[in-house]
Amino acid sequence: MPKSFQRERFFWVIAIQTAIVNFYIGGFGPAQSLLRTDQGTSLTIAGLHGTAMGIASIVAGYANPHLAHRFGRIRAGWIGLAIFSTGLIGFVIAPPVYLTLPATLITGFGTSVVYNSMFTSMSHRYGKAAEVAIPQANAIASIGFVAGTALIGSIAIIFPNLWRIGLLLAIPVAVALFLVGRDKSADDYLPDEAGPQGGKLSRTFWISWIGFVACISSEFAISFWAAALLKDRVGSSAAISTVAIVALGSGMGVGRWYSGLVLKRFALDTQLLFVTALQFLGFVAFWFSHSMALSLVSLFTIGLGISIQFALASIRLIGFSDARPDLAIGRTSLGAGIAIATAPFFLGVLGDSFGISQAYIMVPVLIVIAFTIVKLVPSHPVKE
Repeated sequence: MPKSFQRERFFWVIAIQTAIVNFYIGGFGPAQSLLRTDQGTSLTIAGLHGTAMGIASIVAGYANPHLAHRFGRIRAGWIGLAIFSTGLIGFVIAPPVYLTLPATLITGFGTSVVYNSMFTSMSHRYGKAAEVAIPQANAIASIGFVAGTALIGSIAIIFPNLWRIGLLLAIPVAVALFLVGRDKSADDYLPDEAGPQGGKLSRTFWISWIGFVACISSEFAISFWAAALLKDRVGSSAAISTVAIVALGSGMGVGRWYSGLVLKRFALDTQLLFVTALQFLGFVAFWFSHSMALSLVSLFTIGLGISIQFALASIRLIGFSDARPDLAIGRTSLGAGIAIATAPFFLGVLGDSFGISQAYIMVPVLIVIAFTIVKLVPSHPVKE
């Protein structure tokens, strides 16, 4: 199968599902400074929200083969969106930190289920073309990310105490998508008599999995605390710094839509090495910047770099799975969960101890680890 595909109804429904959960991620991640102000917590305590999302992703990773087997990948995606919506409502109506943490856990579980279902269903449907289809679906998801960041940051500027309410916009969109886009033929799915995908994965898979964890750790460390670093370096307010992270999301959106098209002539590993190097260069410029204009350009460049890393690294792991995509994506979700749970929290701890600027030195180390593993462990291309 060539690296081309038809953007039919299937593609758009799944892409919009991921856009909905990205609206929350785009508003929630960069708004950590706002949440800290609301709750009066330290960087370390605020970082526990990232930990909650990570734990949720770990649980979703173990659940993925069972959900895919029991309900099918399409229905599992809708189940994830329903769980996400429940957690989101809880996060908005429950202000104290001891309530927002479990709400974040529920929301994160639903988000991971949506993403896991997207990767496996698109990989199954599009084959080799998934290298283009999945990043483009993520590009549409970036529209949700940018919208969430811009809306929540703008509300925080105008109505500082009401920023969380803006997150509820995801709920009516999710309901409308379910009513209009649900494929009722998915209800006819019959579980495989062989049971959920299982067994041991190869050493090569797990070495590449470590690179994936480093890759996602760098992404979430940046997205969660970039606003804090910007505030520290440029002196902007928490609300202005949150809005500025739109540059990061915009770079991600542009990269996800065009990178697969521009780089499709290159091998999967070459694409991943290129965008990882681009992320490194953008981060170095951002870390040294004391100018808002340069910081915005740097954030956009970082966004271009991280735009398709998750998709390409996940496709690599599917290639190492011996035709067990549901199991591979489950373990990928486990890795993402570890990254999300530890990287923002650890960076927050370092920020409390040494300052956010020095704490950010951990990011280029993670990028180098991810780059090195891709270079040393070549991928197994998806068979056409």
